[in-house]
Amino acid sequence: MLQLRPNCEACDRDLPADACDALICSFECTFCSACAERLGGRCPNCSGELVRRPVRPPEALRRFPASLDRVLANRRT
Repeated sequence: MLQLRPNCEACDRDLPADACDALICSFECTFCSACAERLGGRCPNCSGELVRRPVRPPEALRRFPASLDRVLANRRT
């Protein structure tokens, strides 16, 4: 199950679980659309493709909440 990380790893912008402009790679590194564009659509951590993160339906989000762990520039906080 996707973690749905709460922020952009590059600029620390908040990305709530229902954000339509959050992008992820296959390792769930998370970026806002502006940073993803600046990165050329590639994850700086693994070089993988950044794709739109799916939005978890509200009823599923209640049972399986988004992560609260903020990740910045390859370090977890």
